[in-house]
Amino acid sequence: MSDRPKQECSSLDSEDYPGDELQADTLQTRSSSFIPAYADVEFLKRDTMRPVRFQLELLKPEILQQEQGIDSTVVVFGSTRIPEPAQARETRRLAEQAANAAPDDAALARQAKIAARLEEKSHYYEMAREFGRIVTEHANAKRTRNAVIVTGSGSGIMEAANRGAHEAGGKSIGLNIIIPREQTPNPYVTPELCFQFQYFALRKMHFLLRAIALVVFPGGYGTLDELFETLTLIQTKKMKALPVILFGREYWERIIDFEALVDEGAIDPGDYELFRYVDSPEEAWDLIEAFYAPR
Repeated sequence: MSDRPKQECSSLDSEDYPGDELQADTLQTRSSSFIPAYADVEFLKRDTMRPVRFQLELLKPEILQQEQGIDSTVVVFGSTRIPEPAQARETRRLAEQAANAAPDDAALARQAKIAARLEEKSHYYEMAREFGRIVTEHANAKRTRNAVIVTGSGSGIMEAANRGAHEAGGKSIGLNIIIPREQTPNPYVTPELCFQFQYFALRKMHFLLRAIALVVFPGGYGTLDELFETLTLIQTKKMKALPVILFGREYWERIIDFEALVDEGAIDPGDYELFRYVDSPEEAWDLIEAFYAPR
């Protein structure tokens, strides 16, 4: 006679999966092969299961956002290294103090210069914060889940945009990524809308699935990657055109010579028109509203 208790079987929903308390403790039930596939984390981590993990990373955020009624999003990208002004001033002060104490140390001198440049850019933190507030207040006024702020959930510019949405009394989304640094979500992301990804590709897909606008502040490799992928998708008509808005013309024209790309024949003149520069949160929101205004 079997040692295993009888189990009722009906439909294959979550209530029908037997718990550990229903299993007899035997050599067979202790074997990893006996763990149900959906609960076997080590099995799911195998290389051969990568397609399944892709599907799960696509489906989980999609289903949960549907359940939260998220219809559309405004994506905010930007550097994690641009802090709020008070923090930037203190970082610059400490860096200059260290450099002055060791005038022959070239590395410290460079760090002081970098800290000064970051302080110069710290006003973008407040701009992102204000932009998050403006977008969320408009969404709140319409009592919809439209134009929800979404960021990478990190610090710096992303924190600022989530913070603005939070201060406006609205929800915002964070798409975190497992990387060696900067992976802790900022405290302003709505907890039930904070997702963690293993794969950059799936994360970037979720940035754009519901996007009605892409707003980009000064940033580094990650920001550039996300910006150029979006521009490429629009250029190649893999996605519908949407407002792509760059804060800080001076920064972007120093970092990327878009006109040189046109002059070299690497992009068409029309490709240079796929984005717009702005200098204020209000101007950015006005561009988004104008883009979707009835014609």
